[in-house]
Amino acid sequence: MTSLTTATAPGGDGVPVVNEVVGLPGGVGAAARSARADALDAWLCRIFPARPGVALVAVGGLGRRQCAPYGDLDLVLLHAGVPGVDELAAALWYPIWDAGLRLDHSVRTVAEALSVAQDDVKVALGLLDARHVAGDPALTGQLARTATDHWRRTAIRQLPGLRELTAARWEAHGELAFLLEGDLKEAAGGLRDVGILRAIATAGVTDALRPAVHAAHRRLLDTRDALHRQVGRRVDRLVAQERDGVAKLLGVDDGDALLRLTAGDARTVRHALDDAWRAADRLRSGRQRAASGRPVRRPVARDVVEQDGELVLARTAIGARPDPSLSLRVAAAAATTRLPIARATCEWLAAYCPPLPAPWPPTARAALTTLLGAGPGLMPAWETCDRYGLIDGWLPEWTRMRSLPQHNPVHRFTLDRHLVQTAYEASRHARDVERPDLLLLGAFLHDIGKGLPGDHSTVGAPLAEAVATRIGLPPAEAALIGTLVRLHLLLPEVATRRDLSDPKTIAGVAERVGDTGTLELLHALVRADAAATGPAAWSGWKGRLIAELVARVRTTLDTGVVPAPPAPDPALVAGPLPVVHLGEDRVSVAAADRRGLLATVAGCLALHRLEVISADAATVDGRALVECRVQPRYGLAPDPIALSADLRRAVAGDVSVTQRLRGRALAARSGGAAARVVWHREAATDAVLLELRAADAAGLLYRVACALDEAGAQVRAARIATLGGDVVDTFYLVGAGLPDEQRARVEAAVLAAV
Repeated sequence: MTSLTTATAPGGDGVPVVNEVVGLPGGVGAAARSARADALDAWLCRIFPARPGVALVAVGGLGRRQCAPYGDLDLVLLHAGVPGVDELAAALWYPIWDAGLRLDHSVRTVAEALSVAQDDVKVALGLLDARHVAGDPALTGQLARTATDHWRRTAIRQLPGLRELTAARWEAHGELAFLLEGDLKEAAGGLRDVGILRAIATAGVTDALRPAVHAAHRRLLDTRDALHRQVGRRVDRLVAQERDGVAKLLGVDDGDALLRLTAGDARTVRHALDDAWRAADRLRSGRQRAASGRPVRRPVARDVVEQDGELVLARTAIGARPDPSLSLRVAAAAATTRLPIARATCEWLAAYCPPLPAPWPPTARAALTTLLGAGPGLMPAWETCDRYGLIDGWLPEWTRMRSLPQHNPVHRFTLDRHLVQTAYEASRHARDVERPDLLLLGAFLHDIGKGLPGDHSTVGAPLAEAVATRIGLPPAEAALIGTLVRLHLLLPEVATRRDLSDPKTIAGVAERVGDTGTLELLHALVRADAAATGPAAWSGWKGRLIAELVARVRTTLDTGVVPAPPAPDPALVAGPLPVVHLGEDRVSVAAADRRGLLATVAGCLALHRLEVISADAATVDGRALVECRVQPRYGLAPDPIALSADLRRAVAGDVSVTQRLRGRALAARSGGAAARVVWHREAATDAVLLELRAADAAGLLYRVACALDEAGAQVRAARIATLGGDVVDTFYLVGAGLPDEQRARVEAAVLAAV
């Protein structure tokens, strides 16, 4: 069986080519990986130009006999100082490149290899996988024995540097257990970390490769193999669109089930590595002993003491019947001190700590608040407790939410991590609200309805209220938690999809929120939720819109009076026409009153690669005014002189600009999922709202505005909300309503334009 591999030769471009020379098996699983190693070994032996004092050594995946379908070859040409070794190397490397195989290679003596390993911990780890392929086996044996012996003697000194490199890699790639599209190799808990565990075990620091780790490692390798087969090239990032295909190759139900299995395996690896790092720390620093010879114990909280850099239970906490809140109090102490909980302590709590009563005692509720508000210490403490099943004892709902995928492309984390991350982000806003405890709990529970049928905000509200009641909040506060969950999307949806100058918009939000305390909590929750979701969930303009909405609603709640709409920019209602003003994120135009001005302005902005975030159109004293908030589509600001000139010519009716706009608009049309129109008749004071849900595309606002104009609909305002690759565009059509016949005509025109 042949397999596609990716060639990297000198000057090559790394495109896939068929490797007809080696004939690598392309299956998935341990047997297939071993067969690929056998095939490569045999082929390399055939092409190896044998000479005394020279050996070919495999490291990396081939050294471990764990060859992926599209993996690299990591080879060392080892020699004993023989002459002509460069020519010998060329005679070996070029056939490998010609066969279409990626190659990472080096030519060294044993002394040179060991010298590099002394200075580079990654090289030292690589030599632990050294395996003889061809040539002089004595040379390979000497390198393998010496490298392993050197690592065992120096590992304790080298592990801190390795830990820093590992932390930097984790920072760059995130945690595989919580990512919706994680890197199977580089992310925390991935294949790279198994190599570190193997190195720590080789050094004799701790038994890092327990059976559970071996099983997780095999499944991660299988998943990586299946991903290579599915994509047809070397790739380690398990992206959403490939999950179902990979799951099918592995015999797993679907992509969601695969993601949960991968998350469990990544957790196993990450937990084992955390334990190994702590064992290395204890070995390096030595156990602290008192004069009596006993370990030094330092109290840090009630029933909790520190010993050897870990938190353990005080002796008095173990003797009598444990307090049901003990596990929560230990978790809170770990989060606030940022010290790990000892494994034996976690196992004892899981086995002997009694279940919490309903409602919870005040000490348990206070400990949960402390835990959720602990900041950077929250995540490791929470994950440790989850590892030993303590979270399921506190919150039975957690089992359903653990490792649950989220399918909205703006999300980067699984549901469980997103909830904990939102609580962490909410702790940054604790001083902005009167009840930070309710903010933390609302943030933690805001998406509890996800994974269940129906709108998650509506479904989640009674679930969150039930949890709040169970943990002992009084009825009014539990109801407020339910309100926060039900309304946690209200502010961003209204701010980005509705006209904030319309009194009906502000009055509607004020009526639903009810009071300024709830408004403050929702505002803080929105910011925490966006930060925990991912970069695409927030921007400066979105923050300004939400802040503007909150300010106007607060005024309404405080005074009972809806603020008047802001007056038009005086510069637009005076002076000769046309008027064009360009700001940092605003474009304002005034021209002689005529239909189609919004479409013309929107098209001109699209021509200059500007996205319209919001648009307002009005007529004042015979002048047509259009004000748009904009942002660069590709991150590059347009030439302001050229933009201003095109806007002036376009609003004056220059035919050449209009032709350019229409040409670009036609070119931008594309297929995709069917667009949908939703009507809202009672959402505005003097308009009916047309909401368009469609795939995002350059020039979409221009095309839709043109279609509305041609259908006889007058647009007063537009709001543009981009959600990943989709948009929800809302158009305020002047008038209290539209006859059914005209509404059908307008809807058909809009859908045809999309």
